[in-house]
Amino acid sequence: MGRSVADLRASGEDAGRAVEDVLEDHSLTLAVTKTVAISLLLPADSPRSGGESAEHVRMLAESDAELPPIVVHRPTMRVIDGMHRLRAAALRGDTGIEARLYDGTPEDAFVFAVRLNTSHGLPLSAQERSRAAARIMTTHPQWSDRRIALVAGLSAKTVGAIRRRRAGELPQPLTRIGHDGRARPVNGAAGRRRAAEVLAEKPGASLREVAELAGVSPGTVRDVRDRLRRGDDPVPTGRRTGGGGRTAGAPPGWGGDAPGSTVRRDVPRRTLQRDYESILRTLRKDPSLRFTEAGRNVLRLLDTRALFVEEQEGLISGLPGHCMPMLSDAARECANAWIEFAKRLDRLERAQYPQARTRAALREPGAAFEERPVAG
Repeated sequence: MGRSVADLRASGEDAGRAVEDVLEDHSLTLAVTKTVAISLLLPADSPRSGGESAEHVRMLAESDAELPPIVVHRPTMRVIDGMHRLRAAALRGDTGIEARLYDGTPEDAFVFAVRLNTSHGLPLSAQERSRAAARIMTTHPQWSDRRIALVAGLSAKTVGAIRRRRAGELPQPLTRIGHDGRARPVNGAAGRRRAAEVLAEKPGASLREVAELAGVSPGTVRDVRDRLRRGDDPVPTGRRTGGGGRTAGAPPGWGGDAPGSTVRRDVPRRTLQRDYESILRTLRKDPSLRFTEAGRNVLRLLDTRALFVEEQEGLISGLPGHCMPMLSDAARECANAWIEFAKRLDRLERAQYPQARTRAALREPGAAFEERPVAG
């Protein structure tokens, strides 16, 4: 069915707005237009499989609506968006047409064309959008499913299904880049295991350095480091791939005799099963601590820490924002002081009780992992 002049004028306005939206999305500097000779332009590398609609071209040519600028890839002079407008201008007898010139790569130009064609004008069919998504993941394999879906006008689930069907043909990067520009690991568990390996190889590296090497966030590295120091698996239970024995890809020494086990083979199970509160209860009952000044002082300090864990949410919500940076620094210094205190205890324990060396080594950052039988 034909479209009215009013519809065509509205379509032209939509095209202009769509270009502005995509310019903003992609940070492209195409605000300036110039008149380009029609004879210099090449047909679009278009996601449309059926070419242009002759009826749509004729109605554009016969309307009195001003045609919005087309978009042209400057290096090749190939039309990115606006073939119907170009055909209509030629049908009117024009020799030139207003155009925005784009200087990106041909691959990015195709992405730009898809984004524009899904934002305005004659809609792409579902098959055309799926073919466009498949092509984009070939030229931009590092892009996330959601980012490609946003460009192609599909759901992320559909893009994921296309990627799985073509898994053998596509590169498999360890991380993918989302629409926000942030890189995220394809497999969160694999990223955590890589972080554990980097921490073992480079114990002196900063959180940010490890994060960059492992392809995860600094916050994830901090959590992995803390889990390693506690003797836990670097991958939380709910994120593991399952399977018998050691978690797939985990450093040697991880995994117990059951699927998804968090037991370190070089650490007695009873040590891992004790939580902080039960340890503290045991210490309070020890006369050698209760009846010495140094023991009582340490117990009082540990009691303060236990109360803080229970109440920290309420404390944080009531703190003024301008004090948070200094409070964070102070808390971090307190934590570092406790870590140093624990290291000194470990060193003393190793010197006095050689059989405790393995357990103490667990708490040292970057300690080597050894394969040992599970303590029964």
